[in-house]
Amino acid sequence: MRDEFVKIAPNFHGRSDFVDCFRKLGFKSIDDIFSFSGGKNLTKDNLAPFRQRIMFDTDNPKAVLFLKRYQDIPKLKQLKDWLIRRKRISTMTCDLQPAENLRKLGINTPRTIAFGEEWDGLFEKRSFIITEKIPHSVSLEEKLPDGFNRRRKNFIENLAAFIRKFHKTGCRHRDLYLCHIFCNPQSQFTLIDLNRVFKPPFFSERYLIKDLAQLYYSAPGKIFTKTDRLRFFLAYLQKNKLSKNDRILIKKIKSKAQRMAKHDKKHGRSAPFEN
Repeated sequence: MRDEFVKIAPNFHGRSDFVDCFRKLGFKSIDDIFSFSGGKNLTKDNLAPFRQRIMFDTDNPKAVLFLKRYQDIPKLKQLKDWLIRRKRISTMTCDLQPAENLRKLGINTPRTIAFGEEWDGLFEKRSFIITEKIPHSVSLEEKLPDGFNRRRKNFIENLAAFIRKFHKTGCRHRDLYLCHIFCNPQSQFTLIDLNRVFKPPFFSERYLIKDLAQLYYSAPGKIFTKTDRLRFFLAYLQKNKLSKNDRILIKKIKSKAQRMAKHDKKHGRSAPFEN
């Protein structure tokens, strides 16, 4: 099966159909991955110094790939990751495992092309993951599907069903803004940026409220009406009418979004849902 992962070098695995492609790029070891300077560096102001993202193209097979490199990860950050996930785990694996597990459960995630990790005693030395660009898709923050106004009701209900299905797996995203949900012309959704995804052993509702508040917060007020938001909640809860407990839950979500907006205003940023 050509889609299987194979060992390319020590601490470096990739999909079998990309092996020749990686050789042509000079990716013969994990050192080559970390010395690679081609492609486009996708830096941004809030990107942690131990993270680096690069976008590059391949010819055979033809694809657009994203390389995430993690190096010099603070030990406290590693310990927090282990505590949250209840096991010793590399930063790369925090991306890899949710992507693979969610895909098996029917949640679309970016396809992993290659990955690797190195340890220095107890702690992680460095790790990386390469994923494929989602075909014919853009983030919901960047662009809503063509004909959105004409099929607004179906779109919102489908989005709610997608988020509900994700939450039914027991996972919480912790960064569930519209920019991390991609959509193609067929209105198929894909969840990205999975590094913080986990299954909380406790306080599951707290993290669910955080997820839904982030989604509520990032939905622009100039596009999504109060009716749209109510329709989303009804579809997410699979109800025709909100119960008292449902209204309490929604109040908590809105309060969380308001606290996020208050924080952003202190730093000179506006809240999308208030625009």
